[in-house]
Formats: sequence, structure tokens, C-alpha cells
Amino acid sequence: MDKTAFTPPGPPPTKPDQLLAKLEALGIPYVNHRHRPLYTVAESQDLRGEIPGGHCKSLFLEDKRGRLWLLVAQEDTPIRLNRLHARLGAGRLSFASFDRLWVVLGVVPGSVTPFAVVNDAAGLVTVVLERAMLAHDRLNYHPLSNDQTTTIASADLIRFLRACGHEPVVADLTLDEAG
Repeated sequence: MDKTAFTPPGPPPTKPDQLLAKLEALGIPYVNHRHRPLYTVAESQDLRGEIPGGHCKSLFLEDKRGRLWLLVAQEDTPIRLNRLHARLGAGRLSFASFDRLWVVLGVVPGSVTPFAVVNDAAGLVTVVLERAMLAHDRLNYHPLSNDQTTTIASADLIRFLRACGHEPVVADLTLDEAG
């Protein structure tokens, strides 16, 4: 299925302006940038211009045991799902369906972001943050919609996740040949 062809069955549970209001309520400073919709890291690299900070990707995954994972890493970190599961103590990992993405995180493909845990009140998703990504002072993610990018401090990302009931797992995601 073409990710641009997925049509959600209804309105999103949380809109970008509601997310930004939550950041403000938590006292988390941010800078928001509007742009054309972006669906891939390559498109993001072409358009970002001078947005400072680490640029990231988010992968919504499911393991063979049915557990859900949100993997958040620097945009250029190679992710080897066929070997990463052992490091995380997960079953074999694959991409979760677009329908599951919508039901659990309330976003469509191309808009996957750690901010989407705001919609996971049931705590179904384990959030995994790349340790090297957190070394950046500022990080950039879509605010539930791929036509915007929001810049926040890395420490504030963790604060936000915890405020949403998600204690992140911080891991080294770069695998050497030994795995």
C-alpha cells in the first residue's frame, strides 16, 4: 500500500495545535516550522533548510509476540530490524500495519513521531530512543502531522514522554557485524 493513499477512518484524536498546547502546559519550549507534507527522510532533507538540531526518524513496529514498539533515531542511523530485536529483548520485528498505527497512535504514515504517544493512553507502545540521538541539544519531529516540524530540547522530549505515561528505553541502535 502506498503510504500517501492511506485514508484514516475519522479525524485524528489529537491535532497538532492541541499537541503544541500540551507542550506549553508542560512548560516545554518549542519552535514550530510549517512546510509542505513530507513522507520520507529524503524529502525532509531536501526541504529542511536551516532548521537546527538533530533530524530524526520514527518507526512504528510490532514484534512476533504482538508487542508494539516506537523506535526513534537519527535520520541517518541504519536500522537492521532482523538483528535489532535481540538487543531489545523483543520478538522478530516488522512494521506494524497502517490501521494499527492509526488506532494506537492516531497518526498516518509519514507522520510517525514520538509525540504520538499522547494518543496511547493504554500504554501499548514501548518507546525506544537512540542514545546517540539524545546527544543533540535540539531534536526535530513532526507534531502529529507531516506538514510541520517541531524543534524541542532532547531533555524535554523525555519529559514529554514521561508526562504521557511512557518511560522511554534508551539504547544504542547502531549494530556492528557481530550484532
